[in-house]
Amino acid sequence: MAKWRINNVRIAGVSACVPKNVVATGDIDIMTAAEAETFDRTVGILRRHIAPDSVCASDMCEKAAVTLLDSLGWSRESVDVLIFESVTGDYKTPPTSCLLQDRLGLPDTTFCLDMPMGCCGCLYAITVGGNMLTTGNVRRALLLIGDTALRMGSLKDKSRVPLFGDCGTAVALEYDETAPEITVDFHTYGKGYEALMTPHGGFRHPITPESFVEEDFGNGIVRAPAHTLINGMNVFSFAISRPPRSAEEFMAAEGIDRDRDIDYFLIHQANKMIVDRVVKKLKLPVEKVPYNLEEYGNLGGASIPSLMVTRLRDELSSSPQRLLMSSFGLGLSWATMSATVGPAVIPPLQYI
Repeated sequence: MAKWRINNVRIAGVSACVPKNVVATGDIDIMTAAEAETFDRTVGILRRHIAPDSVCASDMCEKAAVTLLDSLGWSRESVDVLIFESVTGDYKTPPTSCLLQDRLGLPDTTFCLDMPMGCCGCLYAITVGGNMLTTGNVRRALLLIGDTALRMGSLKDKSRVPLFGDCGTAVALEYDETAPEITVDFHTYGKGYEALMTPHGGFRHPITPESFVEEDFGNGIVRAPAHTLINGMNVFSFAISRPPRSAEEFMAAEGIDRDRDIDYFLIHQANKMIVDRVVKKLKLPVEKVPYNLEEYGNLGGASIPSLMVTRLRDELSSSPQRLLMSSFGLGLSWATMSATVGPAVIPPLQYI
């Protein structure tokens, strides 16, 4: 097991922003009332915040970043690294992180990087940003993590439409020689990439008129090759097997007692069925596993930081909390991270 160990870096603050527009499952026009009721009961996503077409992930991340920088009292000149983790950037080129450097008024010495890692994005961003800070050569990093995933797919696809919400988050990292170690373990199963993908739109399959020709796959799934797809059974099988097994191995290797050593377990909020199965497989104390999917849906990479803001704000603001985080998604990729967070600056949830 190859693990990253990040020293001298603390998570100084976390913020999040969601659209004001809330869509209940029963309001989704492609679903019948009976389907909506069944979805709410089994998948557990009752509502989701959906951005208008004029609002991008970068806009929500920008608002979260401004709120966090102001709350921390960080000058814009002090930010050395800016990472934008998203699969819904403003453009194919240039990198959205470069645009955000200008919009946030950061110095032209800021190192900018885009990362399209999906649901594991937060843990990837912390690892990359943290490793850049660990020697003290640079001292502050701003990680902007968010997506508007709904608009990537077909609005006629019942396997996707009800799952996703929109959100932008900001995580502030700072060099601190007294910070507890952050440990993270990554895995990739590239052979399974077709379970979560957008077939057309890259250079392997460029956009053509045929990219927008819809096909009816049955069971309420109508989409074109330009739309993102989910192979639900493959994703479910992957999510309840490989990530929990890796988390179990991680805790054993690190000598972590799940009852004594961890304050909260933050599981990627894919859907209630998956999270419940992960919790059961890992025999986690349910009182230590916060959920927010019922109100926000699957937020991709923003899922973990959104849990900190919406469910653990008081705890993380007041005292150190040791967190075990588990994410899984595109790639297929999955990761487990142990980090102590707090006291940290956690502004209230923002709206756009």
